[in-house]
Amino acid sequence: MDTRRLICTPFTSSSTADEVLEDIDLAGVRAIVTGASSGLGIETARALTAAGAEVTLAVRDTAAGDTVAETIGKSTGGVRPRVVRLDLADRETVARFVDVWSGPLHLLVNNAGVVTGGLERTREGWELQFATNHLGHFALATGLHHALARGAADRDGARIVSVSSTAHMRAGVDFDDLHFERRGYDPQIAYAQSKTANSLFAVEATRLWASDGIVANAVNPGGVATGLQRNFTPEQKASLDAAEAAGVFTYKTVEQGAATTVVAAVAPEFAHSGGHYLDDAQEAYRVPNDADLARHPHGVKEWALDPATAERLWAVSTGLLRPKGGRKAES
Repeated sequence: MDTRRLICTPFTSSSTADEVLEDIDLAGVRAIVTGASSGLGIETARALTAAGAEVTLAVRDTAAGDTVAETIGKSTGGVRPRVVRLDLADRETVARFVDVWSGPLHLLVNNAGVVTGGLERTREGWELQFATNHLGHFALATGLHHALARGAADRDGARIVSVSSTAHMRAGVDFDDLHFERRGYDPQIAYAQSKTANSLFAVEATRLWASDGIVANAVNPGGVATGLQRNFTPEQKASLDAAEAAGVFTYKTVEQGAATTVVAAVAPEFAHSGGHYLDDAQEAYRVPNDADLARHPHGVKEWALDPATAERLWAVSTGLLRPKGGRKAES
């Protein structure tokens, strides 16, 4: 069991994003929230905008994004968020997003995610959940590294929030078969692998970029009913119901689910400390890789925070995303 002194905040599982941001002025903060056209992304973007941040909604469907931006602008009385197209499974749209970004960036919230009911692949042949949830965000963050460094110089630090999940406890990263080319496909294991990768990204990004003033942390928002579940198979739905019945999680509101993301984004406790996994607005305790999920629903497995694994994943991800001309992703 983890015996380290964990980072704690005044917030709890029932806290909301607005409560976390109470009395915090984000004027001058430039933020990107991916997947901000539904669920947790909308609430995260709304709360940040209400606190004064200049928010960009990075979304696949810009029409939906425009509707969200209009609603946020009216509800907060603040500046209407900007909307820019981003399809994390499409390397070209990620590159375009990076190319058109201008100026410093202070906060990157890697919130978007997909769940599939069966095996789907990108044009490169990559398994879609890993490609979208991890590789797309990896390409986005590395591409925006200079902007984040500029943001850090502006405001004594920049932050990345990587949205992970309790699902990470089901599987580590299988480097021998990342894209399910040899093993039988299980969408739950594929999703779990991508969520473990989200946490490992935060570990290695902090190691590489802390000297630039950039820290990254992973968060588990908890059980929130969002559009993410729309593609669940009957087996996936049954597994979710069983987990709820076993006490693995209790459903939160969207406002409560976004709170842990916002804690990682603004709480002073994490201003210069990264490579952590947060659950219910606190740093989670670590458990062995063979720990039972039902007994440790608020823990984080060692495989999701292991520095050597994080370094290996970074190298593998860089290799996968390297352009044919040979220029590698920035580190």
